[in-house]
Amino acid sequence: MSQLYLIAFDILMPVLLAACLRHAWRRGEWANVWQLLAGVIFGWLLEWATIEQLHAYSYGPFPLKIGPLPLSIGLGWGVIIYTARLFSDASNLPHWSRPLLDALLALNIDLAMDAIAIRLGMWDWGRGLTFEYFGVPYANFWAWFWVVFSFSLFLRLFLSQPYRAAKWLAPFWAILFATLTLLGTNALIVYVLVPANLYGISILGVFLAAILLVVSLRSQFNLQPVAPIAFWVPFSFHAFFLISGLISGSILQPPFLLVVSLGMLSISVWLHIRSIPFFNTRFKTS
Repeated sequence: MSQLYLIAFDILMPVLLAACLRHAWRRGEWANVWQLLAGVIFGWLLEWATIEQLHAYSYGPFPLKIGPLPLSIGLGWGVIIYTARLFSDASNLPHWSRPLLDALLALNIDLAMDAIAIRLGMWDWGRGLTFEYFGVPYANFWAWFWVVFSFSLFLRLFLSQPYRAAKWLAPFWAILFATLTLLGTNALIVYVLVPANLYGISILGVFLAAILLVVSLRSQFNLQPVAPIAFWVPFSFHAFFLISGLISGSILQPPFLLVVSLGMLSISVWLHIRSIPFFNTRFKTS
């Protein structure tokens, strides 16, 4: 039965990528498509680099793989980063702070996803199902934050440069510098903070600081029209793992995972409500 969830995930990710590619193409420039695909390339690269550097986890028997890496994982990173940027670009946040929001949006997905995914056999941290966050190392969330933050930051930084080729070269530089940043933060949390037993405190401190900063900037979202794909991608992740968890029963092991899943889904819907087609129409006519 667990193989069916992996097959379903392998089908869902190309569907989401196709929807994002369609949106990027309709924005009028090939450069938008390249930025999306750069996120996919970065996703595969960061997974390979992390496995080689830390040997912290392994993937289950996904049907479509390149070596040890499922194709769908890289696609997932790409669509998450792309749609997070769409959402934050419609806010009033200063450009320098938007990568923080992108990273927090990604964490919203992973907090509901990772603990269920390991119970579905999608990947294995090798620590059992009671280790730290229901079988998921705290460092995983540290990595998720810095992965999305760094790629978004460098991409935005290089896109802002005043030369004609910036929109084409920026994704290359973002892949390079974000990968180096990932390797550095991995080494920091594993080799520097672990001996001092600062895992939980340091990671939670970073997340709270990011949330407080976004709040302190008096963030207003959806100030510009947001494409529906910015809602459908995170919603699809939440729905997939919520439904798969309920069917398999894994979301009730323990039941608190169901609370987290519903909570993260509610936050995502609340944030994206103006990009949901039904509500978007109501706001326009009210």
